[in-house]
Amino acid sequence: MRAVTYSAFGDAADVLRLQDLPPVPPGPGEVTVELAFSGVNPSDIKARAGTRPGVTEPPFPVIIPHSDGSGVISAVGDGVPTSRIGQRVWIWNGQWQRAFGTAASHITLPSTQAVELPDAVSLETGAILGIPGLTACHAVFSGGTPKDQTILIHGGAGTVGYLAVQLAKWAGARVITTASPRNFDRVNIAGADVVLDYASEALADEILEANGGQTLSRIVDVEFGQNIETNTAVIAENGRINTYGSAQNMAPVFPFGSMMFKAVTLETILIYLLPPEMRTAAVKTLHQALTDGALICPLQKVFSLADCAAAHEMVQAGNRAGAVLIDTK
Repeated sequence: MRAVTYSAFGDAADVLRLQDLPPVPPGPGEVTVELAFSGVNPSDIKARAGTRPGVTEPPFPVIIPHSDGSGVISAVGDGVPTSRIGQRVWIWNGQWQRAFGTAASHITLPSTQAVELPDAVSLETGAILGIPGLTACHAVFSGGTPKDQTILIHGGAGTVGYLAVQLAKWAGARVITTASPRNFDRVNIAGADVVLDYASEALADEILEANGGQTLSRIVDVEFGQNIETNTAVIAENGRINTYGSAQNMAPVFPFGSMMFKAVTLETILIYLLPPEMRTAAVKTLHQALTDGALICPLQKVFSLADCAAAHEMVQAGNRAGAVLIDTK
């Protein structure tokens, strides 16, 4: 099989290389997927660069990066129905705690990690569902449906935030989101009711004003450390904060007293570790939103396998308006 690999941490252009590897036949309970697209996510960049906390060297001698992807099942192992051969699928956790991910022509993995795509969903969209899609879905729905509630979504122009805005609107919520002014129109198109400048010095007051002076029961946050003071000010008693990132401040001072006396529930989301029953629920919800035509997954650019380093550099640079994929064919 054709694959992009690395064996040492470093810059993408220095450590990624394209090579041929022996195919991996499916074992019991596994499937082999002939991949069409591989999704490139910030977590893939951190893994390749060696910036994950506590990781000092690659965990495997040879690594094929990327956890997200889509394609068609080409072979099955013992215990997997042969009827799955030819099935269009999307992949989750392709390279999580495994050596070989989706930046390749094929991947072999447990059959549960190859989810059948709804007929109306493209393979391009399928390659975006693993990390961005599941993260957005769990962040919006963990703790119950936001129907008839106002939900604050920080970072509505980001890949996850943009999906979260759409999912919350589909669920019947009123959505307040934050973004850079250059992205206001784009986030409005996604369905946001109110869009505020994330850099405003009066952000907390503006959020409360946008909600009629009332605190909010639900917050989805991409930058927990940066937003902790704002969130503490605007969260309601017995409110819930679901956060999936804090890249700009990984060690914030936590206002325990203020949070405790509002009885706030804080959930930190690492989608790789989502329990099976929660993942099943998120997959079902995502599929329903896609089938209903309520969810659009924007695409920034598709690179070839040979240009995988350039794809990593684009994701690392940020300021994207959509996902970055690798055409693995």
